[in-house]
Amino acid sequence: MNIAARNYAIVTAAYWGFTLTDGALRMLVLLHFYKLGYSPFALAFLFLLYEAAGVLANLIGGWLATRYGITRMLTVGLVTQITGFTLLSLLDPGWTAVMSVAWVVLAQGICGVAKDLTKTASKSAIKVTAAQAKEQGSGQLFKWVAWFTGSKNAMKGVGFFLGGLLLEAFGFQVSLWCMAGLLALVLLGVLSSLPAMMGKSQASKSAKELFAKNAGINALAAARVVLFGARDVWFVVGVPVFLYSQGWTFTMVGGFLAAWTIGYGMVQALAPQLVRRSADGLSAEVPAARLWSALLALVPVGIAAAVYAQVPHLEWVVVGGLGVFGFAFAVNSSVHSYLILAYAGSEKAAEDVGFYYAANALGRFMGTLLSGLLYQWGGLLYALAGSAAMLAVCWLLTLQLPMKKQADVSLDNPRTAP
Repeated sequence: MNIAARNYAIVTAAYWGFTLTDGALRMLVLLHFYKLGYSPFALAFLFLLYEAAGVLANLIGGWLATRYGITRMLTVGLVTQITGFTLLSLLDPGWTAVMSVAWVVLAQGICGVAKDLTKTASKSAIKVTAAQAKEQGSGQLFKWVAWFTGSKNAMKGVGFFLGGLLLEAFGFQVSLWCMAGLLALVLLGVLSSLPAMMGKSQASKSAKELFAKNAGINALAAARVVLFGARDVWFVVGVPVFLYSQGWTFTMVGGFLAAWTIGYGMVQALAPQLVRRSADGLSAEVPAARLWSALLALVPVGIAAAVYAQVPHLEWVVVGGLGVFGFAFAVNSSVHSYLILAYAGSEKAAEDVGFYYAANALGRFMGTLLSGLLYQWGGLLYALAGSAAMLAVCWLLTLQLPMKKQADVSLDNPRTAP
């Protein structure tokens, strides 16, 4: 195994460990506080700072990773997550509801910063290692991105199951300590295995330079906002609460969400086999992004029609529809994750990726907020209508994606970082 492939494998394994605990955290918080009687909107509120913190964390994290190296930012992300888990474990059952919510929101915000610092550093490492390997043609890059994205989402699904299992077996506090211990082992592996200066380059010197991305990145970032908003607007609160209201147990709900996320990750990893490839890396891939966005927009419309008509065995119709949604969404997400690296420059890949995933975090924030509000106002029907509207906007934005790369972001002859 050459050095570039070795570094790619190490970064992927480290992000697996992080994602395992991140998925477990979401299930721990959701189930623990729903059991305590929190409303759908209150549950969504617990995750708002977690999602909002990611917007700034991605922008700053991309700049810092370019200036100080990807390995250092990956380390900072892991340490920050351990800190968030520790603070969350200090929650006192004797506190008032207001104080408890404030404490959880703060700790979740810290974990949100950790997640997006780690994600930006890890995704940037793929661009850097591909360039180092001199195998950075669009086919190789797409495969590496798809495998990384798909495998980490499958690991997140395992994390959903792990969170429910830990909560059942050890309770809220001890579960958090176990997860912090696991991340400490991952941290030691990163510090002992990766070069400290990996991905270090000349960072942007002004906010204008940091935000002035090329047309492809700008259009893709805007599409990412509504794409992930469309997922979370019914997935974060609407689906779990709806299934529970239909008589499902917590174990059934958690198990289904875990299975859905694992399947979603598997489809992402297989996306290169589902999307026609092109020699230039864009002429077939951009139309694919447009096609899959249009197909995805139709899915929540169909499910909403079934909910409105109150068809028999509605919960199973929703489950089946969610499976179709997950398949189309996974392909969309994988194509988008490839395109951001195709459009990104090699010298400031971390900044470009950070800008893009700041948009991703903004979409998750919007979706999380609307998930609680729309479900409380009109149930699953309103949440699905919101999802369909966002996906229609996503499709319109993909029509703005350029079909050619700028000269300085060529995948065939990238400018590698010093």
